[in-house]
Amino acid sequence: MSPTSAVTPEAPWPRAEPAALTPGPEQEQLRETLRALLAKYSGIEQVRAAAESAAGYSEPLWRRLVDEMSVTSLAVPEEYGGVGYGTAELAVVLEECGRALVCEPVISSAVLGVQALLPAAAATADLFTEVLDGRSLATVGTLDPATDALRARSDSTGWRVEGTVTHLPGGDTADLVVASADTPQGRRLFALRPGPGAVRSPRRVLDPTRRQADLTVRDCPAVALTTPESTPAAIARLHDLATLATACENTGIVDHLLGLTVDYVRTRHQFGRPIGSFQAVKHRLADLLVELERARSASRYAAALYAESPDSARLAVAVAGAVCTDAAVLAASEAVQLHGGVGFTWEHPVHSYFRRALGNEAAHGDSRTHRARIADLIGV
Repeated sequence: MSPTSAVTPEAPWPRAEPAALTPGPEQEQLRETLRALLAKYSGIEQVRAAAESAAGYSEPLWRRLVDEMSVTSLAVPEEYGGVGYGTAELAVVLEECGRALVCEPVISSAVLGVQALLPAAAATADLFTEVLDGRSLATVGTLDPATDALRARSDSTGWRVEGTVTHLPGGDTADLVVASADTPQGRRLFALRPGPGAVRSPRRVLDPTRRQADLTVRDCPAVALTTPESTPAAIARLHDLATLATACENTGIVDHLLGLTVDYVRTRHQFGRPIGSFQAVKHRLADLLVELERARSASRYAAALYAESPDSARLAVAVAGAVCTDAAVLAASEAVQLHGGVGFTWEHPVHSYFRRALGNEAAHGDSRTHRARIADLIGV
């Protein structure tokens, strides 16, 4: 669903920098602590092994991320059991997760799942607490009628849902699914817990570290999260949050790939000198550095603005989506080429990052999609 078609007077482009734009000591400490944790438990071989496991991620690392780093509760208000920070702090977490290529359900459950349930936390207290504690994994569908082909009806026991949801991140293991469904009164968002009769059909995807599955349910109990009137705004906000989360992760990917490539060209010698000393290589790396700074500025600004006013951040989020997607795809392509022959082997780490960059682009839109959204928002 497209966000608001134009920047309205009620949600103008801000005239001053958001207060959360400049990293403070707490954000820097969060980054350092999380980077050290992921360096120890999320190296590339550990990531690949976890992705091939039955769960598709490392359950011990997930518990550490929840218990030690509070990834699920970081941006949840204190009155709901959270830490009380916002998306600026989430951006730090997502950048570092992108750097380490984590396959744990940080975006699908800790960010989108929690934030989808938060507005209805009172009505979904047990479900919300389970996801907040990391005991249950949540995932969010695309919220598009073309992929969330669900129908809902209410009876004396509550809502019942049937149909199929496709392209669910982590859909083969998720305990809770947030999806949109048609009702006699209009489309609404629902939280449903697939029972034993649910059919999960894993999809073949480009990025094996981020699985997808189709889910078919029949007569499945569900909890309504929105009314028909509030559903469009809720869907637009979740789309913005998904774009922002992916932009932050892509920024971390670019950061890591640039560092990895610079280290390689410093040590790889050709014609008696490091290949990084050749002007052509220097220019390509300089271009990547520019892309990294653009991506970092765009994603951090959007995250800081979203923390203050999600509706006012819509344009900044679309810009971050376009800039960071281009940067990640370019960085992955350049990393493969600048690593030479070894960069073209599937065993090299850059290929896993290459797959993640392309997977993110396919799942959340390429730069043309985000630029079309920018055009809509500014009324072009």
